[in-house]
Amino acid sequence: MKKVIMYSTAHCPFCIMAERLLASKPGVEIEKIRIDQDPEKFQEMLHKTERRTVPQIFIGDVHVGGFQELAALNHKGELDTLLGI
Repeated sequence: MKKVIMYSTAHCPFCIMAERLLASKPGVEIEKIRIDQDPEKFQEMLHKTERRTVPQIFIGDVHVGGFQELAALNHKGELDTLLGI
């Protein structure tokens, strides 16, 4: 199982949907990094992704993107493979 990191904020509906989708997968644990609580983490996310929106999701070393990209991977059947399930 690969490590999942998700940059998020407290009241982001796409973050909640991404977390629910990932939590529906067996054995997946998500490390959530709240950029609304730590400005340095926002800068870290911006540097890594060049994006300002949340969520920003990493599975292992792969930057998946946001919820729409995560959902598309799941729809194509590629998310489980990426997660190592």
